[in-house]
Amino acid sequence: MSCTGRGGVKWILRQAIWVVLLSGCAVNQKKKIDGPVQPQAAADSQAFRQSAGPLLGHGFVSGNNIQTLVNGDRIFPAMLDAIRHAKRSVNFETYVYTDGDIGKKLAEALAQRAEAGVAVHVILDSQGTSGAGAENLSRMRNAGVVVEKYHTMFWWDVRRYNNRTHRKLLIVDGRIGFIGGVGIADEWEGNAESPAHWRDNHYKVTGPVVAQLQSIFMDNWLKTGGSVLNGPDYFPPLTATGPYQAQAFKGSPQSGDVDVELMYLLAIGAARHSLRIENAYFLPDRMMREALIAAAQRGVKVEILVPGPHIDQKLVRRASQRYWPEFIKAGIKMYEYQPTMVHVKLLIADDMFTSVGSANFDSRSIRLNDEANLNVFDRGFAAQQTRLFEQDKRRSKEVKMDNEGARIMKAPVEQVAGATASQL
Repeated sequence: MSCTGRGGVKWILRQAIWVVLLSGCAVNQKKKIDGPVQPQAAADSQAFRQSAGPLLGHGFVSGNNIQTLVNGDRIFPAMLDAIRHAKRSVNFETYVYTDGDIGKKLAEALAQRAEAGVAVHVILDSQGTSGAGAENLSRMRNAGVVVEKYHTMFWWDVRRYNNRTHRKLLIVDGRIGFIGGVGIADEWEGNAESPAHWRDNHYKVTGPVVAQLQSIFMDNWLKTGGSVLNGPDYFPPLTATGPYQAQAFKGSPQSGDVDVELMYLLAIGAARHSLRIENAYFLPDRMMREALIAAAQRGVKVEILVPGPHIDQKLVRRASQRYWPEFIKAGIKMYEYQPTMVHVKLLIADDMFTSVGSANFDSRSIRLNDEANLNVFDRGFAAQQTRLFEQDKRRSKEVKMDNEGARIMKAPVEQVAGATASQL
């Protein structure tokens, strides 16, 4: 057929767009979960830890310290301080990077360490960091920072267009790691004090699990840069620094990894008493919806906290709301956060198993994006995250349904008091 047939160029463009749209279903997902996951042990048992660890890749390792950083005022100073004190290596990977205040500060900090002789490697998703700014990129590259773009938009393999790296990782000297949901953009600055400043958590990690975080960074570094980064500059001997048992794991659908979906289904299925989920983009697929409803029906207290009127993806919120009537009917409590956009990704099962990181509760995180999460098996850490969850819940409105299934917003009793509570 000639290029002038069927409308010529316009027809070709339409076909190309259609192929790109379909490419989300064309990711080479070699593994598949095709039925309910039935854990053999409760989420707060050692048996669950012993099986979940190997199933998700890395096993749990002891001796870690994990510091919870709440909102940009605490997150960014900690990250910048770690970079500025780097002596041997800095590895950084992010999905969002914009040319604002924090973008300039980070670029300058990375550039200065490279000029001081530190090996600095950066992975930027080509879609999410398209607004990183030419000056920031030039400053880093001219200083010796090795910057790689993940899956550029101009590539012959259209399956890659939808496969983004959504990971947020920073590893300094192979000894200090950062993981969570925070991107490099000005909306994450501040203390969630207004709709212009988002609510989020990030985590500073030391101890043996940092080697697992480093290996996750290397996963995409080998896809983009191709050079093998090894030796003591990246994998030094690591000793115990704290009390927590933890594991880092990755989702990489193009490589066939379905660990994000497996983790969610394992945790939901293993919950016996309580399940708290706080997630920015809550759009579970059929299997996860059925698992959540089954948990509530067997007596688990299931609470789900999502963004309210302040959300950057309005369509996600509307699509998610379709499933709320069946959730609420099953006994699941739904809450919408009111003050600003809540970008937290948090799951707590039975006050023991906690998962934090970049993974959303939607199909993109399960089937398209590369993700990185940190799982912690510890009551003390779970209690810290529960306090944050409860604090956010006090700033939320519970969603209820009338007899016709219409939504009714109801403020919890504690909301007024919680509105002025300090951040933990």
